[in-house]
Amino acid sequence: DARLSQYDASPVAIGMFSDEDWRPMVYWASKARPNAAQITMAILEYDRREETGMMIRMMTSILALALVLTVEAQDKPVKGENLIEVPAIGEGLCVHNLFQSNMVIQRDKPIKVWGWAAPGKKVTVTFAGASASATAAEDRSWAVTLPAQEASSEPRAMAVAAEDTTLELDNILVGDVWLCGGQSNMEFEIAKLVGGRLEIVSANFPEIRLLTVPHQNGPDEKQGFARIHEWSAWSGRHFRRGDWDVCSPETVPLFSGIGYVFARRVHMATQVPIGMIDISRGGTCIETWLARSELNAIDAPEVASKLAEWDQKIADFDPQEDLEERIKRHDDWVVRMKKDGKDIPANRTAPTDPRPGPAMDMNRPGNCYASMMAPIAGLSVKGALWHQGYNNAMQPNGHVMYYQLFSKMIASWRATFNDSEMPFGIISLCTAGEPQNLDNYVEMMADEGNYIREVQYRTFLDHKNAGDPNVGFASSFDQRRSWYHPQIKIPVGERIARWALATQYGMSKHIQWEPPTYQEMVIEDGRILLKGASAMLAYYDGPIQGFSIAGKDGMFQPAHAEHLMKGKDSRGKQKRDNKVIVLSSPLVPEPEHFRYAWGRNPLANLKANNSDDIPFATQRSDNWNLADMYKAYTGKACEVPGQLGRAEGGELKKALKAEDQRRRLHQAQAIIDKASPQTDK
Repeated sequence: DARLSQYDASPVAIGMFSDEDWRPMVYWASKARPNAAQITMAILEYDRREETGMMIRMMTSILALALVLTVEAQDKPVKGENLIEVPAIGEGLCVHNLFQSNMVIQRDKPIKVWGWAAPGKKVTVTFAGASASATAAEDRSWAVTLPAQEASSEPRAMAVAAEDTTLELDNILVGDVWLCGGQSNMEFEIAKLVGGRLEIVSANFPEIRLLTVPHQNGPDEKQGFARIHEWSAWSGRHFRRGDWDVCSPETVPLFSGIGYVFARRVHMATQVPIGMIDISRGGTCIETWLARSELNAIDAPEVASKLAEWDQKIADFDPQEDLEERIKRHDDWVVRMKKDGKDIPANRTAPTDPRPGPAMDMNRPGNCYASMMAPIAGLSVKGALWHQGYNNAMQPNGHVMYYQLFSKMIASWRATFNDSEMPFGIISLCTAGEPQNLDNYVEMMADEGNYIREVQYRTFLDHKNAGDPNVGFASSFDQRRSWYHPQIKIPVGERIARWALATQYGMSKHIQWEPPTYQEMVIEDGRILLKGASAMLAYYDGPIQGFSIAGKDGMFQPAHAEHLMKGKDSRGKQKRDNKVIVLSSPLVPEPEHFRYAWGRNPLANLKANNSDDIPFATQRSDNWNLADMYKAYTGKACEVPGQLGRAEGGELKKALKAEDQRRRLHQAQAIIDKASPQTDK
């Protein structure tokens, strides 16, 4: 190496080495790390010669191998950076990155295909024996529409041609395309789930295809998305996004767990090819998933306040001032490190780049719609699944604005995909935090997430009662884990698949999906009677748990819940009405309202009366918020009317703990009284 390193390692000099001395070329190719252009130049120098001997052919082969290895090395993702493999909009003739080999095209709907080409170029798209042409506009855009196709498992090719250039896409199936939307609990990959490894090794479904849309930012509507190795600072790794994959044990591990389980179950039941497109994004709020123009049109003070808050944040942000503050924090950190005798890492340098600030925040209202929904707008799809709510539960009275926006968002998504009746499946907010039990029951009721979950169910009921048959619902709160990313998601994916199979694939005679409901609430004799539309039982035939009741004072206590007993049968056995639940509590002598599953990680076990595990959903009969609970339990009003502050939240928790203790003391005294027989004096 020492001798060979003295050679002039320019590509021209390497190319001119004599046939007998090929060692310098090998050294250069393996040690000097030439770039692709240099290697290509060296190959051309060899090819320029008239010699055709074996040595020349060997040299050319070695250089070509070096070129391949170098290109591979150059394409390796770098920590902290994204690596774009295919840009969102390429040069020359290109098609939108939604359209790739291995994709699924939506059946029974017109097939819109679009992309870019030189202005004035005629572009022809051919698929399944049909062709359509369009001329590229001044902005290079073109779009064609092909006739609808029936479902087909036959791999087909699509050709996109303009003059002497033709793009060939192959292994395309025709079936149903479903979207996965929401935040990290929808995004959460199958590899991290309880039972996920078994799902992965079983994921041999060549007619299921998977696509995860890359994360983009900003308020300006994007036209497309790149195919990319995307760096995640949260996970400390790269994720390959923007590519359609054939479902297999090799491709499925990083895909949405709920999305995969849904696709697997629907495909197994229907044998229709299924395409899943995951557009979910961790840490996002509902208001970022609607277009800003639509948010502006909503006449609600909570929405107006949220938009004004963000507009002010953007106006107040000074990039230079922010940079100077970041530099100061870095310099102060360096001083502390040196004072403590610690080394400064080589990669830790003072910041030099101004940040874009809140204008590019993913939770700026409208930003995710503009950067992740708009790029796929116009695609024909079957339906969408939604699992979100955690971040809105972090906002004071977040449920109020959530209810104002949720139905609007469903309508917006339907319009985005040109289908006013597009099926939309709601998965309620999952569990988080300490489990609720009979010792901490009331304390665990003070959580904004409970209200978000109730609003999600209420939105489903609104659509159902308005005659919309294409909005579904599935609870997830019974898959209890303390982590805010509960890993028990496979049953949740199966549950929302039941809704799809029953309502969208004609299997309603065989599958129950809808939660049991009550039709009437009656108050009599210090009890609340909930009269159900169908029979309801507790899981595993145990006592019914999960209900709480309150009087007009708004102070809740867990309720004793049992079925209504009504007379005796012909054999003298007490008859039980499984359609009626009776609620009572000695601490609430005159109840007026009930709540069910009212905890972030709730104690609740009522379900439909059959072998399925369809829970009675989180719901209530009152309209009290956390500020009302604060007043009920502390006797004081909140400093900001109607809104619980942070310190007030802590005070409310203490008051609720005291209420739990009062109940436990009451129960203990009842046990003592029962165990101590009264004696006549």
